[in-house]
Amino acid sequence: MNSVEKDLLKNVIQDINYDYAYNIRSNSKSIERKITDNVNIVPKEENKGIDIIIKDNTKFEYIYIPVLITESGLTDIVYNDFYIGKNSNVYIIAGCAIKNEDVQKSEHNGIHRFFVEEGANVHYMETHYAEGHKHSSKILNPVTEIYLKNGSSMDIKSIQIKGVDKTKRITKAILEDNTKLEIVEKIMTDNNAKADTIFDVKLNGNNSSCHVTSRSFATGNSKQKFKSVIYGNNKCYSHVECDAILKDKGKVVSIPEIVANNVDANLVHEATIGKIAGEQLIKLMTLGLTEKEAEEEIIKGFLK
Repeated sequence: MNSVEKDLLKNVIQDINYDYAYNIRSNSKSIERKITDNVNIVPKEENKGIDIIIKDNTKFEYIYIPVLITESGLTDIVYNDFYIGKNSNVYIIAGCAIKNEDVQKSEHNGIHRFFVEEGANVHYMETHYAEGHKHSSKILNPVTEIYLKNGSSMDIKSIQIKGVDKTKRITKAILEDNTKLEIVEKIMTDNNAKADTIFDVKLNGNNSSCHVTSRSFATGNSKQKFKSVIYGNNKCYSHVECDAILKDKGKVVSIPEIVANNVDANLVHEATIGKIAGEQLIKLMTLGLTEKEAEEEIIKGFLK
């Protein structure tokens, strides 16, 4: 990696432990890769992505898969498939950072599929970030598909820091018996940015469960739309909560849809949208902070 790529990488993954498996993709090509005894990374044809194959019973290993874009006018599409072996417990750290200093569009479309075998646990974190010319277009469109087999679980933390002008985020999941999915999504938009989030979860298995938490901060003239569709097709539990803070002319729309196809499906959706509470500002300002500093602390805590 050159110095620009290294600096950009720090915005989505601060520290990579190079003792573990990793694949670093820059401007549509893999530039660095390492495999281990338990984790194999197999490139797809024509740099279209990778297959990450994790052996059964792999415990507490990390896999890093960052994507960097520094070319203006580039549209990148990558297909990454994760095959998580039985009874594994692994940490996957992903992220995409765009630096676009021209007025052309730079775009990354990442399609990630997770096939999680019986008894496996996956901890997945992804961070999205963009910077560059104020008139350039920086677009990130992540698609995540999750297939949880009996007794497996997955927790996801997805964060969009700032600078992304447009994003469409789609997460689909199918859960079998005794599975658990937890998702925390945090999105910040500013200026004229737009962000659409769609969750489509099918709780097919007996005693399957899903918990989705969406936290949004919309400022400037930015717009966000959150839509969740949860299908309770068996004895299951789901809880979806959407919390949003507005500033300036920011807008947030929350659209819940819950479909109970079984008498023992327990499905809950909650949504709260509003501006920064005045009493929160006053409390922090009595500690010596300016109004702007108080706002920044509240937002930082909200998105933490």
